[in-house]
Amino acid sequence: MSSRNNGKGRGLGYELWLGRSALPPDLGAPWLPFLGEVKVERGTAALDSASAEFARSLEGLFGTGPEAGPGSIIAGRPAFVEQTLGGKSAANGTLTGGLPPGDGFAIRLAPAAAGDKPRLAVVSTTDRGVLYGTFALLRAMATGMRPEAAVSEETPAVSFRMLDHWDNLDGSIERGYAGRSLWKWGELPVKVDPRYADYARACASVGINASCLNNVNAACEILSTEYLEKIAVIAGVLRAWGIRTFLSVNFSSPIKMGGLNTADPLDPAVIAWWSAKARELYALIPDFGGFVVKADSEGQPGPFAYGRTHADGANMLARALGSFGGIVIWRAFVYGHGETDRAKKAWANFMPHDGEFEPNVAVQVKNGAIDFQPREPVHPLFGSMEKSSLFMEFQVTQEYLGQGNHVVYLGPMWKEILDFDTHARGKGSTVARLLSAGGGAEGLDRESAPVAPLSGIAGVSNIGDDATWCGSLFHPLNWYAFGRLAWDPSLDTDAIAREWIAQTWGTDRGLIDGILAVVSPSWEACVDYMTPLCLHHIMREHHHYGPDPAFDAGEREDWRSTYYHRADSAGLGFDRTRTGSGGVDQYRKPVADLFDDIETCPEKYLLWFHHVPWDRVLSSGMTLAQELPARYARGVAAAERMRERWRALAPRIDPARHAAVLAKLDIQAADAKEWEAVCVPYFLSFAKASAKELS
Repeated sequence: MSSRNNGKGRGLGYELWLGRSALPPDLGAPWLPFLGEVKVERGTAALDSASAEFARSLEGLFGTGPEAGPGSIIAGRPAFVEQTLGGKSAANGTLTGGLPPGDGFAIRLAPAAAGDKPRLAVVSTTDRGVLYGTFALLRAMATGMRPEAAVSEETPAVSFRMLDHWDNLDGSIERGYAGRSLWKWGELPVKVDPRYADYARACASVGINASCLNNVNAACEILSTEYLEKIAVIAGVLRAWGIRTFLSVNFSSPIKMGGLNTADPLDPAVIAWWSAKARELYALIPDFGGFVVKADSEGQPGPFAYGRTHADGANMLARALGSFGGIVIWRAFVYGHGETDRAKKAWANFMPHDGEFEPNVAVQVKNGAIDFQPREPVHPLFGSMEKSSLFMEFQVTQEYLGQGNHVVYLGPMWKEILDFDTHARGKGSTVARLLSAGGGAEGLDRESAPVAPLSGIAGVSNIGDDATWCGSLFHPLNWYAFGRLAWDPSLDTDAIAREWIAQTWGTDRGLIDGILAVVSPSWEACVDYMTPLCLHHIMREHHHYGPDPAFDAGEREDWRSTYYHRADSAGLGFDRTRTGSGGVDQYRKPVADLFDDIETCPEKYLLWFHHVPWDRVLSSGMTLAQELPARYARGVAAAERMRERWRALAPRIDPARHAAVLAKLDIQAADAKEWEAVCVPYFLSFAKASAKELS
């Protein structure tokens, strides 16, 4: 059994997509001419990691036999590559000239000439770029590409590509479904778990360059000297793989840690406390990334208590970090305070302060305006805030999508959001383009709005200490896809899945096609059997697993399922039109007009924006009352089809891994039936009441 199957003794699935099993001869042969010599620049932690990765991966993919050819692979910065090739020359210039900026890289073949040995180079102006190029080249080998197809130039779309770990200091993980926290605080700083380096290696392989270690519902103790010394050890491990360390902080830390009687961001003592803490942090971790802050949300303290704004709070912290090169990531997830439509709250809170944030502040916005639902329209702050840096926040962990039990490939969900055209500066102002410009539409007519300086995409991690890392053998696909899309949002999600399958399960074409047929339709299947037509937040309260459309208890109206679906004898859905909550007008025209008109609103978002009559005929030719049960049935059928496709792959997959995935698909199919059994009768009871009233 190959190493990609057995995890090299660390447990089933431990090696993730980096197992590097031996390539079949037909796929390995085109690379052999280049394997006579591999020269990799050394001297920094990231370059040393690249060198080690070449040695480790090439041995796994090709072995060390005498069949290697006379050519070479060279990886490094331009001066190293030129020196290795014998100084500057016209030929060398084709390898080292015109490189992508920053942490981008180029993979280039030396021009062929009579008698020349074949040469292939990975070149970047930075050591991190060399590391990313190394992984890109090895990925090309491992997925069966030919050398000429691997030639490329790549630049990351955004500067910060971050995993946010909602890990608590007691080892638990909020919305975690893969065991306990990776970070063993009781062992640190003396004992360093080897998993830290394995985690960092996997992140670097897909371009992730930042990691926030702790829960956004932050414990103040994380800033104590005791914990900062532990964090410095983790940061040292991550640094070797090009990853900067971030921390979530509690806004009331000056009170709870510093003994002050206030956390007012304009109070001189508070300002002094945060400045001193920043000095302590950077003395221990010189490349510390900065703070992630959840404030005035779900009970977390913030500047509102002192009559201050989000900008006041964020800017105070930004000034404390600014001289050290740190940034503040201030989350826009806020609700409460009596609004009639929870989806409107973040826009209402943050739009008045657009342009007031310091240059080293980014406002981190969830992909949708409610809370990581199976499907949401894009958050209206994207395309609205033009003078501030915006980061995207996705959720890799499947809080609302079957958690650790359902196989749901989230790449297509994220791609739908990234490709959405906000029309912020005319046609083509996609979310991906806005993010790549740090909040502004790069390359578009920006009139007088300045391009904000920061760009980033964050994902709430699905990683724990489970042997598989993510709770099942299929859940790492979402970790992988998040990194790949954060690096390049233009990538095709089926192509990303194929990469992961080839590196994780094997390069056999039939196997790749078979697994793709399982995962590719999984998100739309989940939407159908959970929340078709953009129903939302009808999960069981608190743990968010399983259906509860009738939930109508609790102290807050917007914690109730009935608040969101608004089912009655007249119809179904939340009216956010101009005659309803007015939520559509938080988008720019023509998007606002598109959503406002029931005739033009995309059906996939229909019940998000409209209270739709039960007898309205949809594009299928069925009424809403007929369409809804048909969608649930379609979702159940799709979940069952996924399971049958997986069963058919049994001859191609080792029994242990096949059984482990099948157990998850069995749960998923059963859960899909439960969603149908609970939701269809509940909603149709309102439709029947409507029919009775009409009769």
